[in-house]
Amino acid sequence: MRIFVWLIRIFILFSLFAFAVNNLEPATVHWFFGVSWRGPMVIVVLLAFIVGCAVTVVAIAPGWWRQRRALARLAPPPVAPPPAPPPSSMLPSEFGPEHPPREGL
Repeated sequence: MRIFVWLIRIFILFSLFAFAVNNLEPATVHWFFGVSWRGPMVIVVLLAFIVGCAVTVVAIAPGWWRQRRALARLAPPPVAPPPAPPPSSMLPSEFGPEHPPREGL
């Protein structure tokens, strides 16, 4: 399974590298008010992807935070676990009260 995952990763890396090498021609991005920017096509596409991801995260975050707060209000308070039983050496013997250990044995 690990070999399959690594093969997929290598294929994706090779595909991205081939895309970058094939799209080095300059591209012009026209902004508002006559402002333009020229750069390699691969950089323009990469920046568009990054900006799209950032806008998506910013758009989703408020709903996600609201949902987390609502779930926190619905969740019961955490319950303390029961105390652990004492180790077997601390338990009283079946023959009477516990005696201190003997020295030298």
